[in-house]
Amino acid sequence: MSQASDSERENFRAFFSTLIGFDSKHRIYDMVWERFSQEIRLLLDNQYVFAPFWQHHNGVAGYTDWMDRLDRSRGAIRRALAAHDTATILSILFDRLYVLRNQLVHGGATWNSEVNRAQVRDGGALLGCLLPIFVDLMMDNPDHEWPMPHYPVVE
Repeated sequence: MSQASDSERENFRAFFSTLIGFDSKHRIYDMVWERFSQEIRLLLDNQYVFAPFWQHHNGVAGYTDWMDRLDRSRGAIRRALAAHDTATILSILFDRLYVLRNQLVHGGATWNSEVNRAQVRDGGALLGCLLPIFVDLMMDNPDHEWPMPHYPVVE
């Protein structure tokens, strides 16, 4: 894994931690631990939304150990679940959702196919609930210095 990936992952974790800190009504916590706990566990355990699996499958050098990486990831997930570490769970979850997004955009999961339907359904439901909460929290805290988007509106 490159330093850029680690850095980006840490930025996401920090972003999620900030949002959680602003979430006095515990809406994110409730979504992660009550409403979507089963769907999240299934996505986090699924090798088909684990990037190193696809790196190995596509012949990228250095990923023959994808199963060991998945086991280590599962260990980190178990520790985060036991500690109710919502920021870590969200960080890993959004890694998996990014792989799912790539499957939709770059092939592998197509319209009306039966491939990955449960992951697509669960991922869409998760995003449909979490993203409005994230936006609300950001809007409710305009004085916080939020990171600038990589693709801002340009006129």
